This record gives sequence, C-alpha cells and structure tokens, in this order.
Amino acid sequence: MVYTNHAWSQPRKRGMNRLTIFLLAATLALSSAMRCGCDANYTRNDFPHDFAFGSGTSAYQWEGAFDEDGKKPSVWDTYVHSRNLDNGDIACDGYHKYKEDVQLMVETGLDAFRFSISWSRLIPNGRGPVNPKGLMFYKNFIHELVTNGIEPHVTLYHYDHPQSLEDEYGGWLNRRIIKDFTAYADVCFREFGNHVKFWTTINEANIFTIGGYDGGGTPPGRCSTCLSGNSSTEPYIVAHNLLLRHASASRLYKQKYKDTQGGFVGFSIFAIGFRPSTNSKDDEMAIQRFKDFFFAWMLGPLTYGDYPDGMKRIIGTRLPVFTEEESEQVKGSSDFLGVIHYLAASVSNAQSKPFLPGDSKFLADMGVLLTYAGNFTAFEYEVAPWAMEGVLEYIKQSYGNPTVYILENGKPMKQDLQLQQEDTPRIEFLHAYMGAVLKAVRNGSDTRGYFVWSFMDLYELLSGYEFSFGIYSVNFSDPHRKRSPKLSAHWYSAFLKGNTTFLDSQDIMQLQSNLHSSATSSF
Repeated sequence: MVYTNHAWSQPRKRGMNRLTIFLLAATLALSSAMRCGCDANYTRNDFPHDFAFGSGTSAYQWEGAFDEDGKKPSVWDTYVHSRNLDNGDIACDGYHKYKEDVQLMVETGLDAFRFSISWSRLIPNGRGPVNPKGLMFYKNFIHELVTNGIEPHVTLYHYDHPQSLEDEYGGWLNRRIIKDFTAYADVCFREFGNHVKFWTTINEANIFTIGGYDGGGTPPGRCSTCLSGNSSTEPYIVAHNLLLRHASASRLYKQKYKDTQGGFVGFSIFAIGFRPSTNSKDDEMAIQRFKDFFFAWMLGPLTYGDYPDGMKRIIGTRLPVFTEEESEQVKGSSDFLGVIHYLAASVSNAQSKPFLPGDSKFLADMGVLLTYAGNFTAFEYEVAPWAMEGVLEYIKQSYGNPTVYILENGKPMKQDLQLQQEDTPRIEFLHAYMGAVLKAVRNGSDTRGYFVWSFMDLYELLSGYEFSFGIYSVNFSDPHRKRSPKLSAHWYSAFLKGNTTFLDSQDIMQLQSNLHSSATSSF
C-alpha cells in the first residue's frame, strides 16, 4: 500500500507561543461570531436536552480486515484495487481495535456514534448464508457501545455492496437488488435491532448515484466515458431503485419490528448550501433547477410520492416512473432525514452547449454552474455556516419540517502532524456550524442531532490518506495504528461536558498544554 502520510514520522515542530495563541483565540472568537451570525458563547445547554451529539466512521474507511474472517470483496474494494489507489485494506484497523475506540468515545463524551455495516462482511455473497464471524463482530461492537452508554446510529449501505451482486446482475441497475437488500436489512434488524434504534438505509443517496454512475469517480465507477456505463440514463435508474429498496426496507421494519423494537428508519442526502450568483431571472430559474435535481430528486418521492415536475420536463422518458402502488410505498417511508453537509456554492445558469465526452450529463441536465465557496479541489472548505442554516430552513419549509439528523459535518486538513494536532481551523469550522444548527433549531427546524465527521482520521475515498477529517489522529505508519487526540477532540469533549463555550485565550492555552502533556507522556 502507498500511504501519503510521511509527516507522521517527522520531528515535532516547536509549538505556538502564548502570545500567538492569545491572538489566534481572539481572532477565532471574533470571526466565528461574525460568520455564524449567532452568539459565539453558546453552550451545550442551549440545545434541547435530548439533542444528540456524536461522531462517526464508515465500515470501509475504518474497519480494515478487508479479507479476514469470511469477508468478500465489495465494489469499493474492487474499485480501488483495480485502479491501484490508496485503499482501506487496513485503514484504522477498527475491526481489531473497536474496544479501544469505544473507550475514546467515552472519554470524549459522545452521546451517539454513527457507523455502517459492511454488507459483504455480514452476508459475503450478497444473499444467502450469514457470516458468523461478521455477525459476531457487529454484535460485539454494538454491545460495547450500548454498554458504555453510547447510542448506535447504523447506516446499512455506505457505497459498498458486494461485488458478487455487481457481477451477477449489475447491482443497483437491476431491480433484483431490492429483494436482496431487503433480505440483508432483515438480518440487521433481527440481529441488532434490540440495541439499535436509528437506521439509515443509505449514505448520501444523491452523491453516491452521481459519483458512481454519472462521473464514475466513486464505486462502482460507471459513466459514459468509463469502461462501462451510460451517464444519461443510469443515475436515474439507480436513484429509482435506491428509493424503492429504501421503501421496501422501511415497510419491512414497520411490519415486522417496529412494535417490539421501537426504532426509526431514515434516508440521507448530501446537501450543498446554495444561493444565486446574481439577482437575474436566469439565476433564479437555475436555483429552482438545482433544488429540483439535488434535493427534490430524492425528497420529492419520499415526501410527496413523485419526482418534481421540473425534472420530469427536462429528463423526459429517461426518468423512471413510479406506479401508483410504488408511489404510495415510497411516500412517507422515511422516519427522519440524514443531512450530510460540507459545502456552500453560488448557483448560476449554465449556457446550453453540446454534450462532450467526459462532461457530466447530470449537470448538463440540471443546466447550472456551481461555484464553490473556498477551494473545493484543494479540500479547503470555507467556513460558511449560512449554508447549513439555509439548508435546514429550506428542508423545513419545503418538506414538512421532517426530523433531521446532521450525520456528517467537518473540515478536512492535510495530513501533517503539527497542523493536525493543533487544528484550530477545524475548531472554528465546527463551532460556526454547530452555532448555525442551534440557530436553525431556534427558528423551528426539527433537527435532533449533530455528528462530527469524522471521529478519527480515516481512509477517504476522494483523497486517500492525504487529507483527513478526524478529531483523533491515526498514525498510519504505525502497525498498531496509534490514535492521539487533536486539539479539536479536546475542544469537542470540553463542549460536550459543559466545560467551555468557545476558545478564549485561556481555553486554548489550557487545551494546548493538555495536548503537549499527552504527547510527552506517550514517549
């Protein structure tokens, strides 16, 4: 494997002096208050008493053990191996270190933890016999969480269906997967449902579909200019099947498990904050198309039973049609909405042009140009909490104010030990966005939880090991994958325990002292 994390073995640079820390703290506090548009001195007690704070990982990005104990390849394994990319073969080795990681969660003070189940670990062939060792791993992990007072939030599908189903019938392109997924969900509900009350059927359905079947940049890597695929039709077929299998799994849960287990089944999307580039009529119309394609594509059927009229007009016969029975099954099938949010963008009308090989057909259909705040390609996400607040307000007003959990929000930073350990930019980002969530809640949004992405440095699909989101660092050069808290972990823990609001100068110096003391004691 090729890891891009040579900085882990570099000598520690000299820490910031006290004056620098003081000035940085003052700047961060002021800039956060200005950007957030909220009281920079909010505390955990300002949120509803039952509001859940957590963090998360996913199976492929955290577990490792890619071929151990009966696990077979998923499309994610195949995608990275066939392209000779950084991979999750070992990743954080969570499969063997989960007990240690749960103790870190306890020390941090998490209410809840979000993770995904690997379909190809639990049912290696996609259907048929359950893998007893895979089953035992997830039972043990969930038991460790609940025994320590941490609420499990489980995602059933995070980009990683069994390769065998992709080979056999094309995976999500074939309706046969609805039956196989429902059977897989049935095993999960039956075996884990006494301890798991929150189920998300898919991670960011819209981006999975676009990435995997329009651009081909994520598993299973299909597109018009890839080795196989059709960008003009496949994204819409896959999305349709995702909605139907969500409805199928949700219906199964309600009929078979809801009365005895009392849980909830939700659906998650990737939500980009948006505003028009100008006040022109063209850009106003572009905003509507953006909302139709990025939000209503999934939320329209889940809320109203059908796709938005704008999509129907543009896509025509390429957009699958729900039967009356299917429409009724999909409508109202989600108990909550999982929101995954990182980015803000200005939206402008895109001039029509001939479709060229390599272009995104989805974006061409949508007819908009997105200009991201910050430098998206360099993983430099701008602190733009208005985007979070705007997304939650839009969902509240347009889709009947559903129950929402922010399942991912965080800031990537380059894998540099000194920069990562003293990750004050991440703290500023998290503080601003948590403040935006609080403001949305006060304005009536039924948002009930916030999960920092990610609990620790992970394998990241778009950047391998070059950038990371973790509040705990992982030394990927160490065979033992040593975990260490970053400044953001200290800050988040202090916030969760009610010990701090935001970082004033004294807070930063104390956290910095704790961090250096921890680092010193580990040698």
